[in-house]
Formats: sequence, structure tokens, C-alpha cells
Amino acid sequence: MRMPVLFFGHGSPVIALQNNVTTQHWRHMALRVEQDYGRPKAILSVSAHWLTRGVAVTAMPVPPTIHDFGPSLPKALFDVRYPAPGSPDLARKIASLFAPVSVTLDTWEWGLDHGTWSVLCKAWPDADIPIVQLSLDITRSPQKHYALAQKLKPLRDEGILIIGTGNIVHNLPRMDWGNQNCQPYPWAQSFDDYIVQAIAKGNIQDIIDYETQGESASLSVPSPDHFWPLFYTLGAAQPEDRIVFEPRHIEHSSLSMTSVAWWP
Repeated sequence: MRMPVLFFGHGSPVIALQNNVTTQHWRHMALRVEQDYGRPKAILSVSAHWLTRGVAVTAMPVPPTIHDFGPSLPKALFDVRYPAPGSPDLARKIASLFAPVSVTLDTWEWGLDHGTWSVLCKAWPDADIPIVQLSLDITRSPQKHYALAQKLKPLRDEGILIIGTGNIVHNLPRMDWGNQNCQPYPWAQSFDDYIVQAIAKGNIQDIIDYETQGESASLSVPSPDHFWPLFYTLGAAQPEDRIVFEPRHIEHSSLSMTSVAWWP
């Protein structure tokens, strides 16, 4: 049965230590995948936190848990491990799908960064589904990210769950760190609304051309790394998929937790 596609607004890595409405939604999404579509044979994750020149994919049998954040965060976060197996076979399959684009099969340098494991430790806490991470090639335009992602569509029919993990709105310098549930900035809400509406209507080009939104775009996406994973879920989705936005809110004024599911 064809697998869904999921985009997670992953927020702060500290969410891995929390139990809240967002993490409960993530777990519910995972349970629905298994109940309605079957257990994924593997998960392909596109995280905002693996930036490369050229395309790479993890190809080690046991990817390490990477704690790619500063020492100011709680020690308990550095103790988190997500010991899921890898899948060298899936890595090679992705490389073949992307041909003639060259893909580096990474057997030692990367692993599972917090963009992946902070979500999956809540969605699939048993860490027993093989995980492969795909890098974000910083030399590619939004249009080229989307075009590359479209080559991933066949994986859905082979039992592979494709996830993106980033944020539609991600402006750390403007965040109100002291108040998680404060009102979002008008520009943050406006941009989140714009992207959600474009996804719902299937207006992919409006999302690719997000910079046309001017100040709301430049403030919401001051750097594109957290926005790029969205293109990989959009590219892997099918027009007939049913789109659900849940959860859908903004934390700390400028951090969108909006998640999107494309259900076959």
C-alpha cells in the first residue's frame, strides 16, 4: 500500500524531552500510518540540519545519533540516543533514482541529526524502523530541490515513508524565548497562512516563489535551510493525496510548528 508523506515542524531540539500537544500529534500521525497503511519498511528523512555541496545520503548500517547543537541546552538532551538501524540498500536505491545526479553514499561522516531524531523519538519511540537521511544540497534552487524530490515518488509504493523536518517560519533572533505560547508576529502568521493555503490549493509554484511575499518571507525564512525540507515532501506527494495540517500553530512568536500530512 502506498505510504503517506509527512512534514514535521520540528521546533527546538528540547522538544525531544517534552510531552505536549505537538509531540502527541506526531505520535498520533505515526500510529495512523501503521494502522491505515502498514508498518514502513524504512523511513527517508530530509532534515534542515544536513547541508552539503552536492547530494548525499546516509548509507551506514547503524547511523549514529548526532547532537548538533550548543552546550547551553540541557545535558539530558545530549544523553538522548536514537539507535535505529540504517539501510544501505535504500541509500543505493535513492542514488539510482536520482541518476544522472551524482549522490555520495555516506558511510561514516553524518548520521541522524536532531532534526530527525527529535521528531522520531516521539513519533516512533522504539527506534526499530531503518532510517536513511538525505542531505540538502545548498547549491540547488527551490525549483531544483522540488524537481529532485519528485524522483522519490516510487519509494512510497515500496513501503518507504518519506518525511521532511524543518519549519515554515524559523527566525531564531526574533523569537520570544521566554514565552512559548505568545502571539505570533503578524508577518509570521501571514507567511504561515500563505504557505498553508498554497499547499492546500496545490499551488506549488507559489511556494517555490515564496520570496515574492517580500518582508513576511524574508523575516520568516531568513535562511532557507529549514524551509527546503518542505520541497521534498511536496515533490513526493501526489495530487490525489488528502492534505491535513496538524498541529498548526506558531510558538515563541516566530517558530512555526505547522506539520503537514499527505494521506493517500
